[in-house]
Amino acid sequence: MKTLVTGGAGFIGSTLVDRLLAEGHAVDVVDDLSTGSLANLADARADRDHDLRVHQLDIRSPEVVELIARRQPEVVFHLAAQADVRVSVARPAFDAEVNVVGSLNVLEGARAGGARKVVFASSGGTIYGDPDPDDLPVTEAHPQQPLSPYGVAKKAVGDYLVAYRSLHDLEFTALALANVYGPRQDPHGEAGVVAIFAGRLLAGETCTVFGDGLQTRDFVYVDDVVDAFVRAAVRGSGVLCNIGTGVETSVLRLYEVMAAAADRAGAAPVHAPARAGELARSSLDPARARIHLGWTPWTKLEDGTAEVLRWFAARA
Repeated sequence: MKTLVTGGAGFIGSTLVDRLLAEGHAVDVVDDLSTGSLANLADARADRDHDLRVHQLDIRSPEVVELIARRQPEVVFHLAAQADVRVSVARPAFDAEVNVVGSLNVLEGARAGGARKVVFASSGGTIYGDPDPDDLPVTEAHPQQPLSPYGVAKKAVGDYLVAYRSLHDLEFTALALANVYGPRQDPHGEAGVVAIFAGRLLAGETCTVFGDGLQTRDFVYVDDVVDAFVRAAVRGSGVLCNIGTGVETSVLRLYEVMAAAADRAGAAPVHAPARAGELARSSLDPARARIHLGWTPWTKLEDGTAEVLRWFAARA
């Protein structure tokens, strides 16, 4: 299968590229390398048996349309994004240029190139807004009421996918991702708390917890997420699927698990003031993904975070 991955040099994207290549698919990567890194693709590029091409290109550029049309992928995995909620609040027009206009370029390229399907990385942590705790874990039936420009953009692209399916017979699956973590994660990214804790614990430094640390997130391991993307290439057409565990984990619990794995169980974190606008609780119900994709998460938090610590330690 010929595939194209936007954001394919990023944390999740490069892991997806590795999986696609391992299964024998041809892969074109589109990435402007503003946050992604060619280092993430080093092993993939070194293997001459792989059918891999890397294109350094911003999805805001009209050249993206021409490239995708020329490469004629069967499936486009669209992960490229401006992914920082805080940046979207400070620079909403820039966020829209990347996440809305850039996504339209990708869709136009997919349409022009005769692609069968687009698999889109949406955001389960933002498109549903601030759900009532009684609604957790959130299902896809929950109203989409995003409270950040980033979430608004992700919702808008979901609407465009429905329109392109109707107008142009371009199939789609949208995956609303929970808090994805794993090797290669950027500790400076929006959801990089696992990577931040790993780096500081291994360096013998004190970790910072914002607020009381009781705020919860749904942490899902990157390999599990990539499995959902691969399944979505052939299943789940025309639907939005949550990709999470359905389990709430507090930041303090995350710290305890990681500190124990790093042999620093006695080291307490320091607390800093809570960050304005941060959700108190979050988790996604993955039942629809189980039905439509045959997908369930399998990596336990203890196992996934231990793997992150091993990865960071090997690069220290």
